Amino acid sequence: MSELLSWIYLVSASALALYGFNILLTAGLYWRKRHATSETPPLTETPRVTVQLPIYNELYVVERLIDATVALDWPRECLQIQVLDDSDDETTAIARARVEYYRRRGYDITLLRRADRAGFKAGALAAGFAGATGEFIAVFDADFVPPRDFLKRTIPHLLAQPNIGLAQTRWGHLNATYSPLTRAEALALDGHFVIEQTARHRNGLFFNFNGTAGVWRRACIEEAGGWQGDTLSEDLDLSYRAQMRGWQFLFLPDVVAPAELPPQIHAYKRQQYRWAKGSTQVLLKLGARVLTAPGLSLFKRIEGLLHLSGYVMNVLMLTLLLTLVPLMILDTRLPEGMLYFSFAMFGPVIVYSLSQRALYPDWLARMRYFVVLLLLGTGIALNNSLAVLAAFTRRGNTFRRTPKFRVESPADAWQAKRYALPFSWETLAELALAAYACFGALVAWQRHLTWTLPFLLLYAASFAFVGGLSLLHSLPAHRRVELATAP
Repeated sequence: MSELLSWIYLVSASALALYGFNILLTAGLYWRKRHATSETPPLTETPRVTVQLPIYNELYVVERLIDATVALDWPRECLQIQVLDDSDDETTAIARARVEYYRRRGYDITLLRRADRAGFKAGALAAGFAGATGEFIAVFDADFVPPRDFLKRTIPHLLAQPNIGLAQTRWGHLNATYSPLTRAEALALDGHFVIEQTARHRNGLFFNFNGTAGVWRRACIEEAGGWQGDTLSEDLDLSYRAQMRGWQFLFLPDVVAPAELPPQIHAYKRQQYRWAKGSTQVLLKLGARVLTAPGLSLFKRIEGLLHLSGYVMNVLMLTLLLTLVPLMILDTRLPEGMLYFSFAMFGPVIVYSLSQRALYPDWLARMRYFVVLLLLGTGIALNNSLAVLAAFTRRGNTFRRTPKFRVESPADAWQAKRYALPFSWETLAELALAAYACFGALVAWQRHLTWTLPFLLLYAASFAFVGGLSLLHSLPAHRRVELATAP
């Protein structure tokens, strides 16, 4: 038993260290080309553009989205707007009224409804694509507010470079300062966009459309096989299929489309679950093709696989915790060289520091919330592990949307709104893991295995943080409002 657990621990620790050192490598790749720029070419023509707005039960934000899209600075005769509505609540009535309002004022805007939600978001995008008249297709999710000059800062790049199939922009944040949770989420997204996406793009590696705030070339979507709904990450799926067909992608970090961050921990968990499961589904679907794709360097293939399998890190983290405690109880001696694996932990610190330094003058003050992000990123390991395992076991494929509440300022409250999510059983499991890690820390202290204490205490604090916040955000609506408005 001890030998089996040792091997499981060693393999998991080695794999996790590989991902950690790859994050360090990503930071290095970013630093190497941090001064590269993408000047916007002059706009020589105004081609027809279709803007697709996939929505499902978004009664709080759908008007904001439609209003911002209509306000895009683009010739009206060259702009088609499709509201792809799969809603089953009053969102449809709100959206239809807004669409009719703008239609009467001469805008080419339509509300498209389907008989069912087959294929979920991918199905909605595909249905709209069949009637799209634009040479270029822009996509915005319901929580986004595209800036007026969005098309004028993206379309010129696509016109100037016919081999570019997608221009992806950076996500901004409408409510980053709302709470410590949203500050941590903003920090995580800044690291992804400023460092990871930039590093991948500028070094010729695979990178992906982020599902929104990007512009596709119609021919690229068609040649790559179109939107497919067999994974929950239709954006990642189409991105890899297109790049393996030879299309180039462009990332524009200076073009920012702000969006609303989930203020409820349950909503964040749901978002992460969908991303983790969808990414793993794409790994299973396309991983072998990435590994054997002709004309690609070995480095690009390996980086592609590490990219697609990134959420497997959560399973590895959970496995380390579950195996370390019995190994200590059994007095199993682990190789001392494993201590060097801890250097891989510097990767996230460097990535997030670099991203904040690149974006904000007060970046040191913002890095205070890295502690919250560290707790959140570790404590969500169970949630994401369940998603990865669901993908590997081919269990279910339901697209569970991330609820939006139109929370933009500290005065806004999400607690009593329609889409607030209820208590889930995973919360109890997270608190149980916190207790398990505390027990492990006690064992480590008694047996003088002090090198394990930082890891076990981090696990304990992280699962307690996520589980405790989940309990707090599961309180009955009226009680949550009382707490939120208390002096």
